[in-house]
Amino acid sequence: MALTGKLSSEIGIRAPAAKFFHLLTKQLDHVQNVCERVHETKLHEDDDWHSVGGSVKHWTYVIDGKVTTCKETVESIDEQNLSASYKLFDGDVSKHYKVFKLSFQVSDKEKINEGATVKWTIEYEKINDDVEAPYGYMEYFDKCTKDIGSHLVKA
Repeated sequence: MALTGKLSSEIGIRAPAAKFFHLLTKQLDHVQNVCERVHETKLHEDDDWHSVGGSVKHWTYVIDGKVTTCKETVESIDEQNLSASYKLFDGDVSKHYKVFKLSFQVSDKEKINEGATVKWTIEYEKINDDVEAPYGYMEYFDKCTKDIGSHLVKA
């Protein structure tokens, strides 16, 4: 059995791509106020939530019905392609995965005012064969994406 893998999911939202991208790259601290499964997020290192490679955030959230924690840092932000990537580590993530990289790209649907599509990708390396692929995380990002999309349409 392979220890490394990659999962991807695409989710449609009614909000424009630029608004979704802005929230996740410029207002990340607001996610805890919008997503039901995010209990808390706080800065662990640095004083800028969005610096690439600099700040470290501590997250508390629910995966598969269990309260879970990790630290996260921004690896890249591409404003032209409306994409970003993050590294998750420590806490519960490190109990199961040696490597856990998360990325998203958002793009507007073809018709104006039709919303956007968000593509999430997780690249991971399990600590051993007994660990499942992070399907619970994909379900979590699906739910959070819908929560954020609904919030942005109302805002």
